[in-house]
Amino acid sequence: MGFRVIKTAIAALMAVLIADGLGVPGATSAGLLAILGVDVTRKRSIRTISARFFASVVGLLFASVLFDVFGFHYWVLALYILTAFPVIVRVGFKEGIVTGSVVVFRVFSGGVIDAEVLLTQLWLLLIGLGSAMVVNLAYMPRTDNTMLEIRQRIDQTFSVIFTRIAQTLRNPDYGWDGSEMIAADQAIAKGISEAGRSLENQVLHPREDWKVYFYMRRQQLDSIQNMMQLISQMYLHMPQAELVAELFEQLSVDVVTEHYTGRTEKLLQQVDEKFREMDLPATREEFEVRSAILQLSRELLQYLKIAKKDKAPAPVDLKQAEA
Repeated sequence: MGFRVIKTAIAALMAVLIADGLGVPGATSAGLLAILGVDVTRKRSIRTISARFFASVVGLLFASVLFDVFGFHYWVLALYILTAFPVIVRVGFKEGIVTGSVVVFRVFSGGVIDAEVLLTQLWLLLIGLGSAMVVNLAYMPRTDNTMLEIRQRIDQTFSVIFTRIAQTLRNPDYGWDGSEMIAADQAIAKGISEAGRSLENQVLHPREDWKVYFYMRRQQLDSIQNMMQLISQMYLHMPQAELVAELFEQLSVDVVTEHYTGRTEKLLQQVDEKFREMDLPATREEFEVRSAILQLSRELLQYLKIAKKDKAPAPVDLKQAEA
């Protein structure tokens, strides 16, 4: 049984009991309105419940005029839809069309339109949607553990990717299908989705740490894809490739640590100095491969800059996250 189902049951029961306790006719209708009002996040709940309430008020105003002028005929319901729906959408309460229709059709079933009927519907709206609002704001499941699991999966996948890159640099004939790239992309997409949901549940003082982290990983994955294109141009084994392979081996360790170590960056600086001391390429093939290796080191530097700029969040103790 899903948590949303449990919340829906609580909200519906609360609405029915309150309406019945206050002596409002049609207490079960308050329960139905509560069911329509339960949502997945706090912020979305505030938006949708507000839209449903005001859409219902607008709908009742239109219905009052139409039923009073034309009477309670089935074709008047069609006229209500043709006239009220466009106005409700135009004023920004589109999400409340269904709720408003439920209220109007209930009035139509009663066959009477007067101040008492309208007041009763308003009471049912306040009780039903209010109960849903209370339940929605009272508790939403925390997603920190879920995002921590996704983060660890991404970090481990990145570590494997860097190990595979190092192996490819040492042996251009090494066979790698790149499946980890797809896995990392899927995990990052899920992380971004979970981070967005978490923000929707933080009404006051929202923290965007997780969102920043997953978008950082998205940028870094784009950088890794650029690296893959450069690696595909390295068809010869070169001493320079061995040096860069050591960088990626170090990065495969750093990426799973809890903070930015700077070890790979320092090692990259040392490798750049060695590159400057080496003789120029003697053949066209050597020039092409060494050029790709040099561009790869520049892309790696860009990856590290992204890590330094946007550190990932620690899930519990608020430490800064890994490189």
